[in-house]
Amino acid sequence: MEEEDSSGGAEALQLSVDRSSPVPLYFQLSQQLEAAIEQGRLAPGSLLGNEIELAGRLGLSRPTVRQAISSLVDKGLLVRRRGVGTQVVHSQVKRPLELSSLYDDLEAAGQRPATRVLRNTTESATAEVAAALGIAEGAEVVLIERLRLAHGEPMAHLRNHLPLGLLKLDGAELEDTGLYRLMRAAGITLHSARQAVGARAATVEEGKQLGEPAGAPLLTMERTTFDDTGRAVEFGSHIYRASRYAFEFQLLVRP
Repeated sequence: MEEEDSSGGAEALQLSVDRSSPVPLYFQLSQQLEAAIEQGRLAPGSLLGNEIELAGRLGLSRPTVRQAISSLVDKGLLVRRRGVGTQVVHSQVKRPLELSSLYDDLEAAGQRPATRVLRNTTESATAEVAAALGIAEGAEVVLIERLRLAHGEPMAHLRNHLPLGLLKLDGAELEDTGLYRLMRAAGITLHSARQAVGARAATVEEGKQLGEPAGAPLLTMERTTFDDTGRAVEFGSHIYRASRYAFEFQLLVRP
């Protein structure tokens, strides 16, 4: 086992490689760097130094370090800047598939969430919204449309429909915290949800909102949430930047 400090803005970070392990050295290094970025030990803007410096400090070949860095550049976590070196761009949020809000998940990951409320109004329920909420098509529902940011960068565009009269939502409150926190504070017990995850290309308008080019990959999520009485209390239709966001699954073998 060999252990060295990294360079640049990550001088206090301990990195190690195990030459006796069957895991490729480049992969060992890339996994440790990715973990440091996700855990906030390497903040956005931190410098790793160039490949030659890193290779010398870790006792690795330059191609090995280059391969580790390239894998993180491909993931959008690092960027190479001429005359500067390798710099941390941001971490990718990996969200577990459980009944939690994006705000809570970002906060738990140290991502400093912020919200920009685009709309907080009422409208007539479409057939899709009505079916999800178990109400008549054309009935009035609350529409909340928000842009969720982390470290000042857009992460997701959120559209949520709620039954009319469920709770009163103030724009300032929606900017300060997450929707699920406000629902719980109002005495609503969130019990279960039905959710579908997909993917598609960004439209021109979506790209502008999320800081991505038109046609960039987006993750999509639709969720209907139920309270402890079985009542549908929220229908969400969200899109996420695939470059910054991923869903995590835990798969179990059936007995």
